[in-house]
Amino acid sequence: MTPQEVRIYGDPAALADAVAARLLAAIAARQSVKGSAAVCLTGGGIGIAALRSVSQSPLRTHVDWGAVHLWWGDERFLPSNHPDRNETQARLALIDGLPVRPERVHAMPSSDRAASLEAAVSSYSRELLASADGDQPGAGPSFDVVLLGIGEDAHVASLFPGAPAVAETRAGVAAVRDAPKPPPVRVTLTLPTICAAREVWLLACGEGKAEAVAQTLTSDDPSRAPASAARGRERTLLLIDEDAAALVDRG
Repeated sequence: MTPQEVRIYGDPAALADAVAARLLAAIAARQSVKGSAAVCLTGGGIGIAALRSVSQSPLRTHVDWGAVHLWWGDERFLPSNHPDRNETQARLALIDGLPVRPERVHAMPSSDRAASLEAAVSSYSRELLASADGDQPGAGPSFDVVLLGIGEDAHVASLFPGAPAVAETRAGVAAVRDAPKPPPVRVTLTLPTICAAREVWLLACGEGKAEAVAQTLTSDDPSRAPASAARGRERTLLLIDEDAAALVDRG
């Protein structure tokens, strides 16, 4: 696993702007090499704030948005356009204002468009595998960047401590039926799919996340701190603000 690199910013606004600048630079750099880029988005307060910052950044013009694939790390199994869906929030914050090709926005199925949770999982798994680029066989597309928010219990995506999905060893998508925070029914990428990404960026802000950040950096037990096992193949970044860094050993 790649080592975790920690970057600390003064406050949530500075963190959101820094994530946005890093993301735009990463996409542009990858496009200069490959011609396209694949990014896995996250929800949550800081995740959506970062997307909003992307929409306001002058650097966004350096990206060919028609050659960007957008995916999600997890989703609440709710109806289309529900305000609690990560997709809905991301569209309002960023996507609807960009010249992104609709077929390259890979939203997880909603409850009104999938017959069941199992059907949603199967559908997204097939979409991932159909987009496999050969970089990581069997894991679907090799995401250039996966954005993940760290929860107060050190969960990432919808991989909660002690949940069966955390122990899933297969690449793809897992069903979540009893998430400890509402809504309980969700769809999530598995850790093998997350860890097939070139880079994984873990985001956290606020003193309520300080203990989870400390666990992410010190735990060797994914069942207790799933965020600790989310690592990129080439780089793993923890992008946090001063309050979330309260318990970080700065050596």
